[in-house]
Amino acid sequence: MSEEKKGFFARLKSGLQKTRDNIVRGIDSVFNGFSAIDEDFYEELEEILIMGDIGVNATTQIVERLKAQVKEQRIKEPFECKKLLIESIKEQMQVGETAYDFEKEQSVIMVIGVNGVGKTTSVGKLAGKLKENGRRVLIAAADTFRAAAGGQLKEWADRAGVDMIGGSEGSDPASVVFDAVSAAKARRADVLLIDTAGRLHNKKNLMEELKKMNRIIDREYPDAHRENLIVLDGTTGQNALAQAREFGSVAELTGIILTKMDGTAKGGIAVAIQSELNVPVKYIGVGETIEDLQKFNAEEFVNALFDIPESASR
Repeated sequence: MSEEKKGFFARLKSGLQKTRDNIVRGIDSVFNGFSAIDEDFYEELEEILIMGDIGVNATTQIVERLKAQVKEQRIKEPFECKKLLIESIKEQMQVGETAYDFEKEQSVIMVIGVNGVGKTTSVGKLAGKLKENGRRVLIAAADTFRAAAGGQLKEWADRAGVDMIGGSEGSDPASVVFDAVSAAKARRADVLLIDTAGRLHNKKNLMEELKKMNRIIDREYPDAHRENLIVLDGTTGQNALAQAREFGSVAELTGIILTKMDGTAKGGIAVAIQSELNVPVKYIGVGETIEDLQKFNAEEFVNALFDIPESASR
């Protein structure tokens, strides 16, 4: 494992401390407190997982799978179930083989989400990562509602060493997208990253704006690989799920960037979102620097959550 990944794993592990206290202690008390695997055991386990923000849907799937494995493997002791539970959660969170195809193809990535979740910062960090991987990146500043958004994004673009289109306050976001697509084609950019306004999910006109931007990309850049990544704040728990559902009704979500995972007790939401929406968590953020946004790795995340040393899981 590279030094950067090692450092990130350590930060992720300490960032998930509150979630660990919230979920894992409860799980351990079930595994150690019950002498038999019966309905009460499963009910208690379900309750702890749901209380830990893992969500009803994911919890049901995890527990059903556990029941089947216990039966199949004729397991009698509750403490023997822990490893199965951990594997089941990892399985639940696999990202899939094709999740990062956009990094190798000519792509348009639209980054959406409400204000304050770390959207502009995520666009900047993603641009930096793609540039480090040798991709030609262009950023479109289509958040023309928030006064400071263009300036903030420009700082990130400069830091990442990539060009930026648009950014003047009050201009039409759809026209910024149109200009950016034209520029991306003319400059032969590999990846066009679009920062959008923090659309509050009850503002109908802003949601319409999002649809309009999508239509422009469909029309002007039909061959591009498309990604709609939603940025969600890990500290908001179930609220993040509601936001994702709203945005999913106007744009086909292809992935999730989960930010502010350091210091939240609601880290279990990462499992819930993936299960409820059937959209993978593709990136996870635990701090301010470019290195603090990393590709999501189910194995690492669950190991960090359950405090399993990296070497032990290999």
